[in-house]
Amino acid sequence: MASQGTAPPARAGIVRIVAASLVGTTIEWYDFFLYGSAAALVFNSLFFPSSDPLVGTLLSFLTYAVGFAARPLGGVVFGHYGDRMGRKKLLVISLLMMGGATFAMGLLPTHATIGVGAPVLLTVLRLVQGFALGGEWGGAVLLVSEHGGDKSRGFWASWPQAGAPGGNLLATGVLALLAAVQSEEAFLAWGWRVPFLLSGVLVMIGLWIRISVTESPVFLAAQRKAEAAAAEGAQEQPPVVEVFRKSRREVLTAIGTRFGENISYYILTAFVLVYVTVHLDLPKSDALNAVLIGSAFHFVTIPLWGALSDRIGRRPVTLIGALGMAGWAFAFFALVDSRSFPVIALAVTVGLLFHGAMYGPQAAFISELFDTKVRYSGASMGSQLASIIGGALAPIIAVELLKDYDSALPVALYMSAAAVVTAVTVHFARETRGRDLTADETAGPAPRPAPERKGSVPLGG
Repeated sequence: MASQGTAPPARAGIVRIVAASLVGTTIEWYDFFLYGSAAALVFNSLFFPSSDPLVGTLLSFLTYAVGFAARPLGGVVFGHYGDRMGRKKLLVISLLMMGGATFAMGLLPTHATIGVGAPVLLTVLRLVQGFALGGEWGGAVLLVSEHGGDKSRGFWASWPQAGAPGGNLLATGVLALLAAVQSEEAFLAWGWRVPFLLSGVLVMIGLWIRISVTESPVFLAAQRKAEAAAAEGAQEQPPVVEVFRKSRREVLTAIGTRFGENISYYILTAFVLVYVTVHLDLPKSDALNAVLIGSAFHFVTIPLWGALSDRIGRRPVTLIGALGMAGWAFAFFALVDSRSFPVIALAVTVGLLFHGAMYGPQAAFISELFDTKVRYSGASMGSQLASIIGGALAPIIAVELLKDYDSALPVALYMSAAAVVTAVTVHFARETRGRDLTADETAGPAPRPAPERKGSVPLGG
């Protein structure tokens, strides 16, 4: 019988799933981006004191990168159990881990209090954050993708993506508010702790919402199929092994698709804080408010890009963003160098609009690359491996280039080249729009029957 595809969702049901995923991803990205903003503005002096501000910032961003290093491991572990146990259970665990680590950061003593132990504890908690986020992204976008219908998956699946600017908006907004109402001394003394401690409240809200959602129907159907196959004696490899055995090309496609998007995002939202405050010697509020304005537009437009990908395809929309970013990288720094706040805000906002064109269709595109039984593992691994070579290193490389050349041009070249990598990857990738997620498309050998033991009675015999 021909596959009927993923049924169009009941609107009330999919809206509930989207809301739960969006709230959860917003909270987890709040926790993750809060660290990035603090690394640029606070941690360099509190945990890594140095006579050279850029050196302290570089060390601070190294701990930022450590969180990315843990993300592929989180993707493997969460992906394995998510493909075996379900998407929902693992999303609850990731939320608790991320929120707990962020709350604990707000209680940490600084370098002035306990010396080298402070950055060590900070790094350990950052590893926990990265591990948790490594499992969050895949589960959140799959839960929505597998609930949504084939024709509107790009729109619905893009909403968890909006959790990234939503979390950044929340984190930057809280920091900007505190910086505006507090003196520099009060902010460094205790004010920076408030956003981290606030995470405890946000996690409780997210947990209450996330527990109420239903498991993915696509996963449940695949689970029943796997159980029936196991009852007949078939043996299945662990999902991670299956990914590397049958879906290596898809993993590489996911990495290339995320490469330019990941690098550009952390330059536009994290490195720009350093560039504006340290290199241009402008107030923290200018940098924070520019990112705040840009993130608001980013949040609103990501679902629009996702909806457009349902009409014209994932590849064309992603190419608009990648090629636009490749050119905008140079205009971005030229505008920021104007030292005018409205112009800086415009530069960040346009950059994030191009980023949204890459990011909006990405959830549906990467989900559609993999079969159901390995989808959590494959999507998480491809996404998080890209984060190590992309987002983890982007602020560090950008700061080092700025320190060595005292110019933004090398950073613009780096940003543009990364966007070109994404454009080339997507150009050669297959279009996935409208794929039936219940059908397995990855070619590969059928599961092997279990070896028959001597004296056993064959099934059905």
